[in-house]
Amino acid sequence: MSFPFNVRVYGVLKFQGKILLSKESYAGKTFTKFPGGALEFGEGLRDALVRELMEETGLKVRVVRHIYTTDFFQESAFNSEHQILSIYYQIEQLASENILQEIEAKENDHHFFWVDCGVLSPDHLTFPIDKYLCEKYLI
Repeated sequence: MSFPFNVRVYGVLKFQGKILLSKESYAGKTFTKFPGGALEFGEGLRDALVRELMEETGLKVRVVRHIYTTDFFQESAFNSEHQILSIYYQIEQLASENILQEIEAKENDHHFFWVDCGVLSPDHLTFPIDKYLCEKYLI
């Protein structure tokens, strides 16, 4: 028996009291989440996150530490026959330029923006796992 898991890896990037979020569209749905995406076959979690951030934002990042891995069942928002497993890391930018200005996405379906850490709440996010992470680990 095979288990249809969708493994996702996300980065929590804080800079000068702000945290980076991503507004995206996929399969006719628009949602707000932390930057990151899918693990590809043959790829390690940290490598996947570094690749995703470079592809989506152009930022070179370093993984600092693990924050959280999903420890409850979460059905995929896009496929009811898949279970989501999300891994979150604290990341930091490697380059020295000011990254507080809005980051231009390389793909048209991504829009990145900064939220003050002091006002960040689960209501800023769409998916249950992101909301849980925000409530338990970030605020």
